[in-house]
Amino acid sequence: MSKVHQGHFARKRFGQNFLHDQDVIESIVSAIHPQPDEALVEIGPGLAALTEPVADICRQLHVIELDRDLADRLQQHPVLADLLTVHRVDALRFDFSELAQELGKKLRVFGNLPYNISTPLIFHLLNQVGQIEDMHFMLQKEVVARMAATPGNKTFGRLSVMIQQACEVAPVLHVPPGAFTPPPKVESAVVRLRPMDNPVYPVHDRKMLNNVCLTGFNQRRKTVRNNFKELVSEQQLEALGIDPSVRPETLNVVDFCNIANWLTEQESDHE
Repeated sequence: MSKVHQGHFARKRFGQNFLHDQDVIESIVSAIHPQPDEALVEIGPGLAALTEPVADICRQLHVIELDRDLADRLQQHPVLADLLTVHRVDALRFDFSELAQELGKKLRVFGNLPYNISTPLIFHLLNQVGQIEDMHFMLQKEVVARMAATPGNKTFGRLSVMIQQACEVAPVLHVPPGAFTPPPKVESAVVRLRPMDNPVYPVHDRKMLNNVCLTGFNQRRKTVRNNFKELVSEQQLEALGIDPSVRPETLNVVDFCNIANWLTEQESDHE
């Protein structure tokens, strides 16, 4: 394990890479643009590179930290201790909706996410998206590319559809490996996700949409007809305005939403 400043060792099991480049830190804080009295929540504050400047502005910050040593450091920090509420819990199990209700306002969530949990964590947050104002995350560059991918692109897939159905996606900043200790083997990027109050592509049930995406992208080389044959007939696909002979990655977000909504309606008709 690589040693970092302040005597803390980066732990592989937590996927820790600590941000130290001051210019990058300032750019990220500027992108987040925290304000006093906002309900800001940081996931994985680590050695407080983003925590310190954000807490200095907003004066009250909730942080979610699973690493016991880092949580202890934050609670004993001479400046930060009075500004932070430390939640010692796995972010994948944290109830963001409950915190939003407790604070009486929507949350602004940000963090340098460990690469090993970034996608499941994004899906966990999408399940509570009604209680979130916006999200700013440092992620693997490829993950940000997948979030923003357009139909017909090889990186367009389940993550693209699920994110774009619920949020406006804006890549904000490229971050080189040298901005971290230890330097990761991948390039990083910061993305802004802003949940839409009235999604452009409404969907009755996001779980159903997720299932449709899993089915559609399970075997990317197959046609839509073959991938969906267990769920939707060829005639029904055509009725939804979808060409059964194309590959799933050429469909757009509204196509996936239309399939999911049709399936949800079928289920409710049979109840």
